[in-house]
Amino acid sequence: MEPGLIVLAVAALALGGVLKGAVGAGAPLFAIPVLALLFNVQVAVVLFTIPNLLTNSWQIIEYKSDLLDRRFLLGLAGGGGLGAFAGSLILAFVSGDILMAALACIVFAYIAVRLMRPDWVLSYEVARRIVWPVGLVAGVMQGAGGISAPVSMTFLSAMRLERGAFIATVSVFFAAMALVQIPTLLALGVMTPALVGWSLLAAVPLFGAMPLGAMLGRRIDRDVFDKLILGVLAVVGIKLFYDALM
Repeated sequence: MEPGLIVLAVAALALGGVLKGAVGAGAPLFAIPVLALLFNVQVAVVLFTIPNLLTNSWQIIEYKSDLLDRRFLLGLAGGGGLGAFAGSLILAFVSGDILMAALACIVFAYIAVRLMRPDWVLSYEVARRIVWPVGLVAGVMQGAGGISAPVSMTFLSAMRLERGAFIATVSVFFAAMALVQIPTLLALGVMTPALVGWSLLAAVPLFGAMPLGAMLGRRIDRDVFDKLILGVLAVVGIKLFYDALM
């Protein structure tokens, strides 16, 4: 791996860490598309699996007092785990160009949801009834493309959870998927010993940048910060589409 690519990969992970520290979730939204541009979708998803598990496990511990009821968490995590398994199979056997285009669609879907989502609240009772299929669909997206935000974050945002409950809940979801993804990708041969080592190293810039993100999140207007991130994602999505079509 060339030194220049390593620098860019570290920068992408650090920026993902800033985003996660600022809003409590969303690190893959920036890091994985950029890593996919530098390498490919498979490598990008694999590199992020171990950092994803470690950072979300840490947030579960940090926000454990804000966790929702076990039935809801089991539905979200169980559906996400099953979806992540199916998505990992897709990642292993589907064409890279198709994955690149699909990842671009996921990015644009997320942008559209953020810009057009109506200002309504999803009741907790309704959320409990649909939590399994929501977790399943989000898990497939996470396993195949490394990004589940168009489903998972929109679902939890619609519930209007308090920040602590949101972070704790989404961390359980991401950690559950990572626990399924890692052994599945190892068994399929997609995650090699070398990539395991790189994935462990990838956790360093992600963790290191999270405190900076937390500080920025307290000082920068949330709407302005979100719009900046959406603008960057739009550029990344266009580039992903271009690479998939060329």
